[in-house]
Amino acid sequence: MHLTIDYRTDYRFSQPQTRIIQLLRVTPDSHAGQIIVNWTLDVECDARLRNHVDGYGNKVTMLYVPGPVDHVSVNVWGEVFTDDTAGVIRDAPEPLPPAIFLRSTPLSRPNGAIVDLATRLAEVEKDELSRLHLLNRELNRRMRFDPGKTQVDTDAGSAFEAGHGVCQDFAHIFCAAARAMGTPARYVSGHLFRRDGLEEQPAAHAWTEAYVTGFGWIAFDPANGICGDDAYVRVATGLDYAAAAPLSGARTGGGHENLSVAVRVSMSQSQQQN
Repeated sequence: MHLTIDYRTDYRFSQPQTRIIQLLRVTPDSHAGQIIVNWTLDVECDARLRNHVDGYGNKVTMLYVPGPVDHVSVNVWGEVFTDDTAGVIRDAPEPLPPAIFLRSTPLSRPNGAIVDLATRLAEVEKDELSRLHLLNRELNRRMRFDPGKTQVDTDAGSAFEAGHGVCQDFAHIFCAAARAMGTPARYVSGHLFRRDGLEEQPAAHAWTEAYVTGFGWIAFDPANGICGDDAYVRVATGLDYAAAAPLSGARTGGGHENLSVAVRVSMSQSQQQN
């Protein structure tokens, strides 16, 4: 598919800030099945940008905004060609060995219920790949997608016990269960083209990748109960949300902060005409 992505983030402050520092993981890399044609990042204020690659292989932009400032807008626009690789990730930057992604984090730590689920699935399905497909389907069946009920710091165990959450929570639970079964798993942030025609989205998407011997990394999206295909644009990976979040940072100054995010993922006009 030929996809276009328009991603806007607005920060507004109740009083001027003296300094703002943001870490942006909003620039994807090309790999087999995902070719970045154009990608731009624009900041609507006086700012300094510095680019580097982090330890996970993600492209990172550090944003420094001197004050006084009461409004910061970050606009990302890009074109991507995608192919369906049945979820298999090839030729992506891989600076770390898969075993690193067996590590647990506060956000992705399994509780007793997740460990019990992992144990039961391992008994039901001995083949590793089939077991991961079963986990993907089971989480989609058991968990209800329910925005507004969890926070960015909600951990996997709490979301699993509640039985609902957003794509971030589904991804954390999948990582926790897969690691409990001995399979390396990582959190992925990116964008999803909605085949139901809903182009406007309130946030970026999140899913997972698990490492299967003989196949490599494979994308699983428990929020939708499927493997990744040509509707997915992969941007950043990490052990959990904190390591792959599109934006994070700090500010110096009092008052309140209001954040709004708007994402539009659409098929290019040329492909629609074809």
